[in-house]
Amino acid sequence: MRFKDVFSIIGPDMVGPSSSHTAGAVRIGRAARQFFGPLPERVEITLFRSFAETYRGHGTDVALAAGLLDWDTQDERIPEALQHAAGLGVNIEFFPAHGDFAEAPHPNTARLRMTAGDRTMTVTGTSIGGGNIEIVGVDGFDVRCSCSYPTLAIYHDDRVGMLADITRLISQCSLNIGHMDVDRASRSGKALTLIEADGRFEKELVEALRALPGVTSIRTVDLTG
Repeated sequence: MRFKDVFSIIGPDMVGPSSSHTAGAVRIGRAARQFFGPLPERVEITLFRSFAETYRGHGTDVALAAGLLDWDTQDERIPEALQHAAGLGVNIEFFPAHGDFAEAPHPNTARLRMTAGDRTMTVTGTSIGGGNIEIVGVDGFDVRCSCSYPTLAIYHDDRVGMLADITRLISQCSLNIGHMDVDRASRSGKALTLIEADGRFEKELVEALRALPGVTSIRTVDLTG
């Protein structure tokens, strides 16, 4: 990911000691929560490399919890996020990883496995500096996005013309696609497409995309507000 301007390096307004270990962690947790949707009942967080070594001292644990509650980086409740989560019935456990870095492309990597009822989702994110993040995996799909713009996650069948149908509907709403990434479980199998756009995805567009043949689920992520 490229840094867009000097403010991307300095970092956002935030609560906490470190833009990489705190603000970035809040945004990873928040992105994961919005990908998932409802408040999870249980979250297993695996921390890799630098996150595994320093997460308590740098507040990464409370930052990830705050993100899971969909709080922003400057929320003054961040230091008490774990208590708030417990009060809402969210059981969060942390597992520092040692020696298994295959899925940790950056020193600050966290994998969040969220569960609510019979529903489970896994999101892996990295904090790359200045409060910026990169999502590097969703539900086993090798997809990437920055979540710096409104983001759409479309689960669909891998069929001929699917991407053309998706981009046609988006262009009809005068939305410009800034980034798109696709991964397939297998040829003609399940696929996940992530799209970042210059504007918000309105409800009518999301419903039109959901009605496309082969689309099984859609999630929206917006950390810009």
